[in-house]
Amino acid sequence: MEVRRTEATQWRLLKRVRLAALTDSPAAFGVRFETAAHYTVAQWQEYAAGATGTEFWLACVAGEPVGMIGGGLSRTQRYTLIGMWVAPRMRGSDAAERLVAAVKARARESGYHRIFLAVAPDNIRAARFYRKQGFVFVDERESLASHPHITVQTMVWSADEDVEE
Repeated sequence: MEVRRTEATQWRLLKRVRLAALTDSPAAFGVRFETAAHYTVAQWQEYAAGATGTEFWLACVAGEPVGMIGGGLSRTQRYTLIGMWVAPRMRGSDAAERLVAAVKARARESGYHRIFLAVAPDNIRAARFYRKQGFVFVDERESLASHPHITVQTMVWSADEDVEE
């Protein structure tokens, strides 16, 4: 398995895996499938190139994407993990850990020692996974933009407190 940051030329791969994620887990992301499906080629190229301020990584097996993750600065200037997804057939492999490790490494390279993410606390599998990666819940909640009836809670990882890396 290879984890690599996307480039503009890989927009088709990013689009394919992002739409698969939105189909598989529609209530887990801040954008709806219907919105992402209508992005233009130029928008997908910008996302793949990291031109929007968020970089994306794909986990690939034999060149085929089986997972994705994004990381970058939020509008509040926090380094934020977004868009984490692993194909159902690859869940339980090390794909998720490797994707999170890529974001942690990039955050550190960029001078950030904390990474934030938002997850629905009742998404037990995701919350448990993030805890194993060193993230802890903090007392910040908001409605998920794509599904306002879902409340997500902030988790944070601190490089200064990460003993496993």
